[in-house]
Amino acid sequence: MTPEKRIKERLERLQAHLKREAPILVDVVDRYQQLDKVAQGMGLISSGESYATQISWWPMISILGTFSAGKSSFINSYVGLPLQKTGNQAVDDRFTVITYTSEGEVRTLPGLALDGDPRFPFYQISEDIEKVSRGEGSKIDNYLQMKVAPSEALRGKILIDSPGFDADEQRKSTLRITDHIIELSDLVLVLFDARHPEPGAMQDTLEHLVKGAQRRNDSSKFLFILNQIDTSANDDNLEEIVSSWQKALVQHGLSAGRFYVLYNKHIAVPVADQNVWARYEAKRDADYQEITQRMDGISVERVYRIIGSMESLANQIEHQSVPALQTALQSWKKRVLVSDAILIATVLIGAAITSIIAGYWHGLSFTPPWLGELLGNRILFYAIIALIILIFIAAHFYFRKVFAKSLLKGMPVDSAGNLKAAFLKSTSPLRSVFSSNPKGWGRRARKRLDALRDDTDRFVQKLNDKFARPSGN
Repeated sequence: MTPEKRIKERLERLQAHLKREAPILVDVVDRYQQLDKVAQGMGLISSGESYATQISWWPMISILGTFSAGKSSFINSYVGLPLQKTGNQAVDDRFTVITYTSEGEVRTLPGLALDGDPRFPFYQISEDIEKVSRGEGSKIDNYLQMKVAPSEALRGKILIDSPGFDADEQRKSTLRITDHIIELSDLVLVLFDARHPEPGAMQDTLEHLVKGAQRRNDSSKFLFILNQIDTSANDDNLEEIVSSWQKALVQHGLSAGRFYVLYNKHIAVPVADQNVWARYEAKRDADYQEITQRMDGISVERVYRIIGSMESLANQIEHQSVPALQTALQSWKKRVLVSDAILIATVLIGAAITSIIAGYWHGLSFTPPWLGELLGNRILFYAIIALIILIFIAAHFYFRKVFAKSLLKGMPVDSAGNLKAAFLKSTSPLRSVFSSNPKGWGRRARKRLDALRDDTDRFVQKLNDKFARPSGN
């Protein structure tokens, strides 16, 4: 099956699911395909790719942190089932995708259940793993597993429990999957262990997650949770501990995201001072309620996110990708034209010097002894002219290619697609060096993006009509 046919079938299956689960998004898939046509025409994505497959159409919550941070205990409390093993040691070194089932029992399925199903956000993730760790793509079960549970809290959403960052042998692959789920998630819970008061023990997590959050334009989806805070109750220094962790996050560049404190009330041991314990309980209950409200409301956030992502991609293509390509094309054109001028000047100057040394000039008259014979043999004359032109053309296209490749090194990373591939497409042999716009970009592409933005506004207004009633009617 060709990549084009595979992606078409995948989107058709997606629309069939959305008709039952979120009908408003069915038309959004069509608009994503319109966006694909613009990006494919420019070379930002290949004909076998789609922006629709690079986002999660399911509400997703990822739960990250180190071992012993209480991720599993938090999940078990939320779903109301002893789903994940708990303990101070590493109990699971795989990403676990948790979703709802109407059956009355918990089941654990292998990683292949995710890698081979296009309805889930880890479809063909083994290919990405293989790119960063050769030979690991075939070991998908070492990285992923799926659990289904009959918990109403899971209905309509997906939870992802991650292995700790500090004890994984296949490090590159683990971080690759982590980046993938952060990108796709509607909500990211990052848990820290309050029993380790020095944030230095969490240096790796802070570097990878916190700095990543700071660079993102959706950093508000990160919730930072200082778990097992009950261990500080005897010293009654809740505020000091929270402040030290917040300071650590700020020092690593965090400028957004909420900070909460939690503990497992089923295993916590109250302190003697009832006033202190009551304060800890109140803080824990208020934070837990706010966290779960965010988790329960992601279905609505998901719809807005998907629609907003489409508009964001359209804007990125027009206002970031296109200008970046235009700048690179302008630089490329200057280099090519300068090389052409140097080549022509070199040939002319070389020919002039050679003819003078050979004595072909008498005053201002060019009279080489072979000129009459050459002009008398038109076939030979035109053949020489054609050879000179072919040599120049070959040199021109050689330098076009060389300069295009040299400019690839400075191409910025673009979340809208592969700028390098788009630039190579815009500098292909059939493209004129005088074309100022990238391949595939013009009035028609701009109109498509304008239409997509208009459709986005209509989709948002439709959602607002469903959830908001400013008039009170």
